[in-house]
Amino acid sequence: MDQQVLTPRLKVAIHPDVAPFAARGSGDRPPIPTPSNAPGASRCGELGRNTVNEEEQVTRETTLTDEDATAARLRLDLAEAIVKNRADIGTTVDETILEAVRTVPRHLFTPGISLEEAYADAVPIMKRDGDGVAISSVSAPWLQATMLQQAQITPGMNVLEIGSGGYNAALIAELVGPKGTVVSLDIDPEVCERAERGLTDAGYDDVVTVVCADGEYGAEQFAPFDRILVTVSAPDIPPAWTEQLADDGRLIVPLRVRGLERSFVFQPEAGRLVCTEFELAGFVPMQGAAENRQREVSLHGDGIVLRVDDRQPVEAEPLGLALEGPRCEAWSGVLVGGMEPWDDLDMWLATVAPTYGYLTATDQGLSTGLVTLTLRWGMSAVWDQDSFAYLTLRPVTEDRTEFEFGAYAHGPNAAELADQMVAHLRSWDRDQRRGTGPHVEVHPKTALDGDVPHGLVVEKRHSRVTVSWPQTPGRTGQVN
Repeated sequence: MDQQVLTPRLKVAIHPDVAPFAARGSGDRPPIPTPSNAPGASRCGELGRNTVNEEEQVTRETTLTDEDATAARLRLDLAEAIVKNRADIGTTVDETILEAVRTVPRHLFTPGISLEEAYADAVPIMKRDGDGVAISSVSAPWLQATMLQQAQITPGMNVLEIGSGGYNAALIAELVGPKGTVVSLDIDPEVCERAERGLTDAGYDDVVTVVCADGEYGAEQFAPFDRILVTVSAPDIPPAWTEQLADDGRLIVPLRVRGLERSFVFQPEAGRLVCTEFELAGFVPMQGAAENRQREVSLHGDGIVLRVDDRQPVEAEPLGLALEGPRCEAWSGVLVGGMEPWDDLDMWLATVAPTYGYLTATDQGLSTGLVTLTLRWGMSAVWDQDSFAYLTLRPVTEDRTEFEFGAYAHGPNAAELADQMVAHLRSWDRDQRRGTGPHVEVHPKTALDGDVPHGLVVEKRHSRVTVSWPQTPGRTGQVN
C-alpha cells in the first residue's frame, strides 16, 4: 500500500506573522567564510607566493566559489521545499524563518556529508550509540521550521535550545537578531564541539553560547528564557524547564505521551503548563538524568516488536504465542480519504484504551506474514494479558483513494479486543473527528486528582500529564 497516501498529518494553528526582521549583514556579524575573507585563505595569500603557485591558488579559489554558489542555490531550494511541505497540509511558515533558512549555511554543521545531503529535506544522522541507535542528528528542515513557527521568536528574545548541533541555533540567532541571545545546550562533548565549530565558521558565535551540560537541569545562569525549544525526544517535563521559563514564555517540546511523540507548545498558566497547539514530530532520545527510552517488547525475534511507554504492564511470551495463532479481524465502517489527516486518532486510542503502544516490524518481520502493517513505521496497538489487537485500513475503492478503518487481533480474546478497537474508532468518528482535538496539560507531580482535568492521566517522574477531549462532535464518515 502506498505509504505516502496514508501518512497522517496534523494542522497547526496559524499565528500572525512576527515583525519582519532582515537577516543580519556583515556589519552585525562576521561574514560567512569565503575564499577571500576566511582567515585561512588570508594567511594563504600572504604565504602562498612561496608555497603555492598562482595556477593552483586560482583553481582552489574557483572550486570553493563554485561550492559556495551551489550551497546558496541549495538553500533557496530548501526554503521552497519547506513552503511546499507546509502548504500540502494547509499551513504556512513566516517569511523571517524562510529567510533564515536561505541565509544559514547548513553544510557547515554537517561535516562529512555532501552538499546535496546537507540541504536535502531529510535527517542526517551524525552519531549513533553502541547499539546503533541514533543519538545525534540534524533535524529535518521542515520540522525545524515548524518548531520555529510554533515558537514565534521575535528580535531581542533570550532563547534556550536543549539538544544542540549548531544549525538550529544559527536559525534562532537570525530570528532574535543582534540584540537577542541564544543558549544551545547538549550533554555530548562531541556534539558541543561540532556545534561550536559550525557556529564559529558561520559567524554566529557572537550571539550563540554553547553549553555542555545535562538538559534535565536547563541553564539557570542564563535564565529566564522567553522561549525554550527542546530538540530531543523528552519523556517528561523537568521542573527546571518550567522554573527557567519566563511568565509569558513558550516551551516547545517533543513530549512522549504513551509512546506518541508530538511537538507541543506549552505556556505557563496558574501553576501548570497548558498546550496551545501541537505537531507530529520525531527526535533522537534524550540522554542523561532524564533518559527513559521506550521498551521494545519482542513478539517474534527482533522482527516484530511492540513499543511500550510509561511503565505499562505487558507480558511478551503470551503475546508472542498469540501472534502464532489465527488472526481475527473487525471493520468499523469509518472511512478516510487518502490525503485526509487522521493522526489525532492515535491520540484518541491512547486516551480511551486501558493499554496502548505501537506495533512495528522490520522487512524480515513483515515477510513472515504474521502481521500486516498499513503504515511502514507501525500502527496503534492494544493488549491484555494474552491477546492483542492493532489498527489497520483497507481500500474500499478501486483507485485506492478511500479506506476503511478496522482492527486485526490475535489470541484467546482477539474478537473482544478487535470489537473494542472498532468501538473506539466509531466513537472517535462520531464525537471527535474534525473537532478541536485533545487538550493537554502538564501538572506538578503533587497535583491532586480533583485538580486535574477529567480524562487520561499519565504519571511521569516529575509531572502528571493529562489528555482530555472536549465534546465537539464533527461530521461523521461512518457508513450505515
